[in-house]
This record gives sequence, structure tokens and C-alpha cells, in this order.
Amino acid sequence: MVESVALNDVELTLKPFYQRASEVEERLSRLEAAFNSDKDAGNEEHLKVINDLQSKLNVANAELISEKEKAQMLAAENEKLQYRIIHLLRALKDADLKLEQVKAREQLDSMKLQSS
Repeated sequence: MVESVALNDVELTLKPFYQRASEVEERLSRLEAAFNSDKDAGNEEHLKVINDLQSKLNVANAELISEKEKAQMLAAENEKLQYRIIHLLRALKDADLKLEQVKAREQLDSMKLQSS
């Protein structure tokens, strides 16, 4: 009988601890549920941000490709223009040389006329 009284005393002593442990477990379950729901909402928010950034990255990549194509076209156009400039300069030098030759002939002719 002493054992049952001692067992009863231990149960009575431990009863508030069991009750508090149960309350803590319930509270922990509610907190975990709230955390998971917030986490899901946070994940959705993160997914929206990620999707937004991904779409901006796709737009930026498309613009980059477009700009590279423009740069290639401009480089090709630049080469063509440089080629034309080279040939125009050669033609200009040839024209200047011919003009100098014509002037030199005129001077010779005028000197011949003056000496005759």
C-alpha cells in the first residue's frame, strides 16, 4: 500500500509537468504549421521574384544578342567604308599627280612660247 501511495504522489507531482509538456507540444505544432504556411507564402513570393528576374534576364539576353548583331553589322559597314576611303584617297592622289603634270606641261609650253 505504501507503494501505491508513493506512486500516486509521484503521479500527482508529475501531472503538471505532463500537462505543460502537452501544452508545449500543441503550441509547437501550431508554430510549425504557421511556419510552414509562412514558408509556403514566402516560397511563392520568392518564386515570383525569381520569375521576374528570369524574365528580365531573358529580355537582357535578347537585347545583348541584338546589340551584338548590330555591332557586327556596323563593323562590316565600317570595313566597307574604310575600303572606299582607301580607294578615294588613291584616286585623289592620282588626280593631284595628273593635275601637277598638266600644270608642268603648261609651264613648259608657256616657256617654249616665250622663248620662241
